[in-house]
Amino acid sequence: MTESPASKPASNGEGCLHARNGLKPERNGFLKSLQQQSRHRDRNRDEEELHAAPHHGDLYNRPFLESFEETPMLVAVLTYMGYGILTVFGYLRDFLRHWKIERCHIAREKEEQKDFVPLYQDFENFYTRNLYMRIRDNWNRPVCSVPGAKMDLVDRVSHDYNWTFEYTGRTVKAVINLGSYNYLGFAENTGRCADAAAEVSMAYGVGVASTRQEIGNLDIHEEMEDLLARFLGVESAMAFGMGFATNSMNIPALTGKGCLILSDELNHASLVLGARLSGSTIRVFKHNNMQSLEKLLREAIVHGQPRTHRPWKKILIMVEGIYSMEGSIVRLPEVIALKRRYRAYLYLDEAHSIGALGPRGRGVVDHFGLDPRDVDVMMGTFTKSFGAAGGYIAGKRELIDYLRCHSHSAVYATSMSPPVVEQIITSMKCIMGEDGTTIG
Repeated sequence: MTESPASKPASNGEGCLHARNGLKPERNGFLKSLQQQSRHRDRNRDEEELHAAPHHGDLYNRPFLESFEETPMLVAVLTYMGYGILTVFGYLRDFLRHWKIERCHIAREKEEQKDFVPLYQDFENFYTRNLYMRIRDNWNRPVCSVPGAKMDLVDRVSHDYNWTFEYTGRTVKAVINLGSYNYLGFAENTGRCADAAAEVSMAYGVGVASTRQEIGNLDIHEEMEDLLARFLGVESAMAFGMGFATNSMNIPALTGKGCLILSDELNHASLVLGARLSGSTIRVFKHNNMQSLEKLLREAIVHGQPRTHRPWKKILIMVEGIYSMEGSIVRLPEVIALKRRYRAYLYLDEAHSIGALGPRGRGVVDHFGLDPRDVDVMMGTFTKSFGAAGGYIAGKRELIDYLRCHSHSAVYATSMSPPVVEQIITSMKCIMGEDGTTIG
């Protein structure tokens, strides 16, 4: 493991000094003052103080320790060379397919529809035909068991270079699962959660077929939301039937024209879509880079809206708890400090961190020992740690009451299925230890 620039110790032997986001410590006035105050402290003491910090969020000057494994130069060079060779031969084969010299097996639009808006981008089609097709047999494998620590796969073969597949009838047993969302093992077909979901199915049925505002609100929905609010340490919470729609359909209800959204460059597609649908002005800051975020905040306060220079109606900072593709954790203490300093709002997506991070499983807020009230909008999903489906938004009671009336996902979408709700309740009680068990 090699240390990132944010966690490398200073070259003068002072273990408590760390360069932030690739910048030298002396360029940051906050770090310079920190250097003078903590000259003789070691790194271990810094880590203990970081995790034992008080619940006030004023931690912008504290070091953030994070390390990643650096890609070997040889592997990176060979990978780029491979992509380059495949791209060149891909254009050559597309030329042959254009002149009917080579047969193209991929589905194409009809000739009379050539003037229609294309369903896919040009490069996306090119990548699928010439690059992804070569490794397609490694992905999208049919699973015939629950996604536990090990799972069973359906065996298949291809006789036309992965354009089509045939099933052999055999099953590959006990394959190690490294890519499932079943973080804590609740998505099983036997056990406490499965029995509870089956029992609720007999009492409530498998669906409600109505919105919460009509006849789709059941007592178990309210029980689940009350338990979720208590689990997160907030005043109120609201659940939705789809995690992607929790972001894409609720962000437009929170911001609009005249508002500014500051989004991390590596945010999930659901956050990006929600920000675009809101009609707000969007500005992107570098991933986990507090200098970049503070610069945008300062410019937003000083200059205001374009042309009119009026103050922004709202400034919303959107980040994720854990960025799933990179594995990095948000610098939440510093984000909260900047948010409070510049009087902005914070939208935290804990899809991958809730239930799996922190000493009590409360997510990234619990991981840093912060106060949940410092996060204005807490969003998360039930698909990863809870073994269920859907998502939630939690925060102040006024926020949730507003979303119950104005959220597109709440007004037009059907209620969450009762067995799914019971799955969430059972798994959450297990994490909290209220059923006599604990998750280590």
